[in-house]
Order: sequence, then C-alpha cells, then structure tokens
Amino acid sequence: YLDRLGFVEIETPLLIRSTPEGARDYVVPSREHPGCFYALPQSPQLFKQILMISGFDRYFQIAKCLRDEDLRADRQPEHSQIDMEMAFVTIDDIFGVVEGMIKHVFSEVKGVELQIPFPRLSYDEAMSRFGSDKPDLRFGMEIFDISEKAAGSGFSVFETVVRTGGIVGAIVLKGGASLSRKNLDELGEIVKKTGARGLAHIAFSGGEIKSPLSKHIDGEKLAEIKTKLGAGDGDMVLIVADKKTPALKSLGALRLELARRFKLIDENQWKFLWVNKFPLFEYNPDLKRFDAMHNIVTSPCGDEEHLLDEGFVSDLPLEDENHPWARIHANQYDLVCNGVELASGGIRIHQSEMQMKILRILGMSEQRAENMFGFLLKALRYGAPPHGGIAPGLDRLVTLMTGGESIRDVIAFPKTTGGRSLMDGSPTPIDDDQLRELGLKLDKKID
Repeated sequence: YLDRLGFVEIETPLLIRSTPEGARDYVVPSREHPGCFYALPQSPQLFKQILMISGFDRYFQIAKCLRDEDLRADRQPEHSQIDMEMAFVTIDDIFGVVEGMIKHVFSEVKGVELQIPFPRLSYDEAMSRFGSDKPDLRFGMEIFDISEKAAGSGFSVFETVVRTGGIVGAIVLKGGASLSRKNLDELGEIVKKTGARGLAHIAFSGGEIKSPLSKHIDGEKLAEIKTKLGAGDGDMVLIVADKKTPALKSLGALRLELARRFKLIDENQWKFLWVNKFPLFEYNPDLKRFDAMHNIVTSPCGDEEHLLDEGFVSDLPLEDENHPWARIHANQYDLVCNGVELASGGIRIHQSEMQMKILRILGMSEQRAENMFGFLLKALRYGAPPHGGIAPGLDRLVTLMTGGESIRDVIAFPKTTGGRSLMDGSPTPIDDDQLRELGLKLDKKID
C-alpha cells in the first residue's frame, strides 16, 4: 500500500544520542569513547525529520522503539511501529493516507470493509463528552455538564465547586436504579482512584426520587436534572463534582466500568476516530514548569502561535490555567479504535526559531538546547519543508485485530511486567573483564 503511494523505506540508526522524549532511555556504553554512551531510540522522530529536510518527501519503516518505562498491558520495553513522515502535507493529507492503509489492512486480513473518513473529535470535546482522550464509541453513556443546574441547587458542595471553577458532571445508567449500596460503594472507589473526591447518585424508580441529595436539593430541582439528562423511570444518575480534569477523568473511568459490568459493548464493532487539537503543553507541578504533552517537535495551531511570545511576558503564574502557554493547542492527533490508542502523530515545527522557543518554554537554556538538539536546529536552519507524520503501533494493531488482551499476546518473545525475558533470562550481569573494557564500575554488586 505504501509503495503504491510513493513511500521510500529507509532504516534509521539504532545507536543514537540520548534526548528527552518522555521516557527513560536505554543506554549503551561506548568502548572506544570511555564515559560516553549511546541511547537506543524511543522513536526515529528526529532522524525522519532530517530525512524530510534532505529531500525525501515520503518515508516509512517498521521501526523498533525502546523505552525504559514502567510496563502495563499495552506496553513493552521494545515495540514495533509503522513509522511514517511526509513533506508538504496537511493534517487532512495524513489522515487520508492512514485511513486508506487501515481500510486496506482490515479488508485484506479480516474481510471487514471500514467506512472512511473516520470521525474526528477535538481533545476538549473527547474529554467533555467521554472523559477520555481515547474514547470507546461502541456504546453511548456520554457525560453531561450539569454545573448550571447545580450552581443554583442550594447544595453548598455543588455550589462551591462551580464557584471555584470546577464542574458538576453526570452520566445516566439506563435501568440502573436498582444498583445496591455495595455496587455504589465500589463505583465510588473507582472515581476516587482516578482523582475525584466522591460519587453522588440519584435513582428514579416507581415515580419516586431516591437519593441522599434529597436532604440538600428539593425535589423540583432534582426533577429538572432528570429532564436535562433525559433520564427515565428505572434509571440511575451518577454525579461527580470536582475540578474539571479529575471530574471528567473519573466519569470516563466510571463510564468504562459500567459498560464492562453491564455488557454494553458490542464486541463485533470497529469504532475508529481521530482525536486532535491536544494541549501543546501541560504544567508540571513538581518541576514548576511546563512539559510537552506529546513531544517537543509538535507545532502549535497557527492561530495560537502568538501565545508563545505572550507567555514570556505574562504576569500570570505558570500554574494558572489561563496562562498563555496553557491555552495553546497542538497540531497533534491520535488514531483511536474501540478505546485503544493505535497511532500518534503531528505536524512538526519546521523553523529553528520556533523550535528554540519551544525548548526555552520547557526550561532549557539556549546552550543546553544546542548541546542536545544542535543537529536538528542546524538542519532546520538550512530550510525545512512543512512536514508531518504518524506512527501506528504494529503490536497494538495486531492485538486489536486478533482480539488479544495484551501486546504480549502477539510478540514472539515478550518481556514480563518486570522487564525480564523468560527465554534467555535477560537482563543479566556482565563479568568484570567486560566492565573494565567499557570503563565502568558498579556501585552495588548483584547477588
């Protein structure tokens, strides 16, 4: 498929310099250069951008990516991705290429004819409607914002949350009015684990309203909430009141749990969508600075570029959600299917001045930026075409298509959740002669 579209398969190096990409690098000591280390690539990102600058306008490879991070069901220390980059393209161009590829693969491998183009949601819309940036669209149960109703409810907890900038969100579980106290307590623990302070509920059964909220909110206002949500007799309304992000994420986790418990998901459906316009930055309270939400090379949306400069002179504290840098959206997009992120990509920065500006916002001095990314900045100064790309995860795609629970199910020699290979026993100690040859000394001996 990619050959027909004029893509050239090019391999990029596996031994590279260490650069921050969101996870820890695996490092390889150099015998020829004592005290110096290579890193194994977390992705071919910077090299494929340089290929665009050097005149290759359509590149791909099946790339091995290695990240030293905590493992879970959808992650391994090493994974494969279908890495692509294109010059002189728009987001629509990239979406078209990927949609055609996914449609081709599903048709050839599974005999399933997907409908393209896939629907699109902005990050803000995905979060506000589904509480997730990778929503599962195989069932409904969308989130409702009832902050306006809650603000005048007379219940001080709701009113305080709304007055201080939070939200009161709700989902409706059809036929859920008979949920037991034990079930509600279990659901309450789920929202607490995802950051919210607690869960309120309203049951509508036999023409009656049953809820602890009845002590604080009169029946007329509860009936108004019922009408706004389209709830009927026999339904249960579940409510979270908190700051916006924890409230939405908690409702998103609750939505998925209810779908699993009540078997609301049609396992025979393939619901693809694009999620785009992610925030460019996210504030890091521990380091008291901004981090890149995805990566350091994603460009800001064109009509928001002015906020980069405004942020340097803003009087607002960095943690303020109205700070100019907190309001910038990125030309970033994810491909999602059935609640699984299959691919991530973006339109890249193609001007060295803007790239340096982004690095400064992330807390790097110009000298450190040049030390770490000088090769990229220099390449950009020669004149880079507008370019963008994406990298569908091959392991995740195969897992999804085969109905697997984990990418470990489709990898020939997977690692355990502790990062060990059960086949060859790695990682293992190396002997003292090898350590001396590499100029290394261990602080702690391994038993």
